[in-house]
Amino acid sequence: MKMKTISAGVMALLLMTSCVSKKVYTDLESKYADLKKENRALSDENKGITKDRNELDLKSKDLQAQLDKLKAERDKLSKDYASTKSGLDKMQSSYSDLEKTSGETNASISKKNRELLAELEAKEKALAAEQDRLNKIKAELQERSQRVDELEGMIAAQEAGLKKLKETLSKALNGFTGKGLTVEQKNGKVYVSMENKLLFGSGSWTVGTEGKKAVVEVAKVLAANPDIAVLIEGHTDNAAYKGSNEISDNWDLSTKRATAIVHILKENKGVDPKNLTAAGRSEFAPIAGNDTAEGKSKNRRIEIILTPKLDELSKMLNEI
Repeated sequence: MKMKTISAGVMALLLMTSCVSKKVYTDLESKYADLKKENRALSDENKGITKDRNELDLKSKDLQAQLDKLKAERDKLSKDYASTKSGLDKMQSSYSDLEKTSGETNASISKKNRELLAELEAKEKALAAEQDRLNKIKAELQERSQRVDELEGMIAAQEAGLKKLKETLSKALNGFTGKGLTVEQKNGKVYVSMENKLLFGSGSWTVGTEGKKAVVEVAKVLAANPDIAVLIEGHTDNAAYKGSNEISDNWDLSTKRATAIVHILKENKGVDPKNLTAAGRSEFAPIAGNDTAEGKSKNRRIEIILTPKLDELSKMLNEI
């Protein structure tokens, strides 16, 4: 606020001194307008990023729903197979009884014999058709079961990979325990949460020395895991932003803070920038109440969300 007052005073003084000072003031006005335009562009980009994140979450839920549906189809096929096999066994028994009866029939009752033979022929055809159907069901059941086993194996491997990733991150960030940093695995993702007291000064988006050390450690882990999508979210409390004119509100502040973390992460050449996404959530995703200083402190944070890519799972489900 102090800088804003000084700047206003300097501009007023310049306007009173000469026509050259008025030109400087005009240039400053132009730069201010450009900054406001950039701010609006950042806000629009932030909305697009939030939309992409929501689509990714929906895609993950859709994949799980497809897997559940596939399991249900497999179970139904298994029941159908058992029922058809039971019917086939009964038909084979009936066929044997008819064949025995036909063999014991006296030559004097040839009419009855011909009827039995005709019935036997019909039973043979029905038996062959049912056997073909049973074979097809059995083959389809085996194929579906194999696909389900493969999908379950991939999901289990992915869960194991996430667990190992969490353990690696926890070990790498062990030195920051008690400094507002947590590592958690939930919903098929790993969350690294850092409170702003570790990263930023009040109203600032410049990462401090200690906070940068923590982000650099995260970057090392990401470099060793190139198949992980990374979403960096900036969060604030509900107090209105009262900083410089360079940004206008908590949306801008949270976005700039997320972007600052991205810049540090991509300094590690092993981190693929295509895997990184920055998003500002402002005050609208709190994890604690804003009615206490402790709650506000927890809400002012950066969340680094690590998600395994689902391309291979999607491809397998589409092939079924």
